[in-house]
Amino acid sequence: MDAADRRRRSPGRVLAALAGSSHPGPTVVVTLLALALGIAAGVSAVDLMLLVSAVLFGQLSVGISNDVLDVRRDRAVGRSDKPLARGDASPGQAWAAAVICLILALGLSAMVGIGMLAAHAVFLASAWAYNAGLKATPISIVPFIVGFGVFPSLAPLSAEPPAPAAPWAWIAGGALGAAIHLVNVLPDLDDDAQTGIRGFPHMIGARASALLAIGGLFVGDVAALIGPVGGDLSAVTPVAAGFLVAALALTVVTVIVAFAHPRARVLFTLVMAAALLLAVQLIATGGSLAS
Repeated sequence: MDAADRRRRSPGRVLAALAGSSHPGPTVVVTLLALALGIAAGVSAVDLMLLVSAVLFGQLSVGISNDVLDVRRDRAVGRSDKPLARGDASPGQAWAAAVICLILALGLSAMVGIGMLAAHAVFLASAWAYNAGLKATPISIVPFIVGFGVFPSLAPLSAEPPAPAAPWAWIAGGALGAAIHLVNVLPDLDDDAQTGIRGFPHMIGARASALLAIGGLFVGDVAALIGPVGGDLSAVTPVAAGFLVAALALTVVTVIVAFAHPRARVLFTLVMAAALLLAVQLIATGGSLAS
C-alpha cells in the first residue's frame, strides 16, 4: 500500500467509508420505523432503546455486507459513488464491520427477549440471503416480503406481554417490503444487467415493477387503515382517515412519477415515506399491532 492509499484509509476515512456503505438513507428510515412501531406498541423506554439499537446495528450490517459483496460489480460499472468501490476501505475492514454489527444486533435483540431475537433473526437472515445471491434470481422479491412481513412483529414482541403482530400488519409489512424492493432496484437495472444480476424486477421490466410497487403501496395503505379496527369501516376515526388520504396522495404522486420516470430514485423515497406515514398513523390513532 503506498502513501496515498494509507492516507485514504486513515481511521477517519475508513469510518466515513463504512458509514457511506451502510446505505444510510434506508438504514435511518427502517430504524425510525422501528421507533414509531415501538411507541405504538407501548414498549417500555429501556426495551424501546434496545429495540431501536438492535434494528440500527442490523441495518448497518445489511448495508455494509451488500456493498462489500457488490464491490467487484460496482467497480466494473464505474460506481464512483460507492466508498468501497473507490477503495476508501478494504473488503476485510467492511466484512469485520458488518459481522460486528450483526453480532451486536442479535445480542441486543436477545436482551429484549427470545421472541424479538427470533423475529429479528428472520428479518436479518432474509436481508443477508438477498445480498448473498437471491438478488440475482427470479425470487429476489421473496426476502423482502418475508423480512418486512415479520418486521412489524419486532415491536409487539418487545412489549409486555410479548406477542407477534396481527395478520393485517404482516400483510402491510410484506406488501410494503415488495414495493421497497421493486422501486429500489429500478435506477440500477442497466448496471445490474452488465454484471449478471437478473432478479424479479429485471425480468418484468421497469414500468411493470413500478406499477406493481404502487399496488403494494396501496395494499399496505388499506391494511393499515382497516386492520386495527377489525375490518369495521364505521370504526375508522377521522384521524386514521386523514392519514389514509395522505398515504393515498403519496401513492398518486408515485403513480405520476412512475409513468413519467419509472427508474427515478425518488420512487424509493416516496415508498419509504409512505411506510413511515403508516407507522405514525398507528401512534396517532392508538392502533394495536399485537395479534
